[in-house]
Amino acid sequence: MNIVDLPPAAERPRLALIAGPTASGKSAAAIALAEHADGVVVNADASQVYADLRILSARPSEEDEARVPHQLFGYIDGAESCSAARWAGDAAAAIDAIHAQGKLPVLAGGTGLYIRTLLDGIAPVPDIDPAIRADVRALPVAIAHDRLATLDPAAAARLAPADTTRVARALEVVLSTGRTLASWQAERSGGIGGRVMLQPLILLPDRAALIDRCDERLAAMFAGGAIEEVASLLRRNDIPPDAPVRRAIGVPEIAAMLAGDASREEALAGARLATRRYAKRQYTWFRHQPPADWPRSESFPKETLNEIFCLSG
Repeated sequence: MNIVDLPPAAERPRLALIAGPTASGKSAAAIALAEHADGVVVNADASQVYADLRILSARPSEEDEARVPHQLFGYIDGAESCSAARWAGDAAAAIDAIHAQGKLPVLAGGTGLYIRTLLDGIAPVPDIDPAIRADVRALPVAIAHDRLATLDPAAAARLAPADTTRVARALEVVLSTGRTLASWQAERSGGIGGRVMLQPLILLPDRAALIDRCDERLAAMFAGGAIEEVASLLRRNDIPPDAPVRRAIGVPEIAAMLAGDASREEALAGARLATRRYAKRQYTWFRHQPPADWPRSESFPKETLNEIFCLSG
């Protein structure tokens, strides 16, 4: 379907989106909306796709899942890897099925790459030459950023000099393909943003309160089964050492504790630090990257949901 063939926005099926950093209250808001609007909560968080990490990824509890239907939570085995492209395909199919049932899909999550891929589509970047990737990833980030400034000045100006992952990605793309990452991203295709009426809400609580909430939640996770969850994960011999599930926040820290390389207090402190850093990156992304007209809110009082999503009652 061409863009000119798309129906007016008001005639497109609705898609609600509640996004924000970890511990911002997304799950509670999504459940509240789904209860009021006959909705289904659809996961948009990269860690919560894995079946092995219900506690450590802060997936909704079984009690919460019983309140309204939930999809794409814990649906992938830890031995597998879930890319943004794979998730976006699964999410698009789930959203279409929910619309066919006459219900409201409510996306809830904090993985910006997943959300962007679903809405805007996939950039057709060719596979990166493995030798180039290895060379780039071996560079100190300062040197990589200097090289990027020569080959892709716009990306270098946009990215923080210490952002190891994004600097490396931009550099390896331009070295391997001869084109900048931005030029590839301009050719995105397959997104569903043009065929739905998106109703977004970004939750951005007070930063200090958010960090306190992250710290309290980590302590509750450690006391509530996260250690045993990681122990079960590590007992599996079918999960590669570099699998994404093994790199999830909290897993390396608890693994070090279980191996005798860190105390419980050190593991908790390390997991808290990693979570704070992650929350700050998410906060910055959701504050600046989504369109300026997407509503931002510190919390999710019912009157905010009514105003944004046109609920009744």
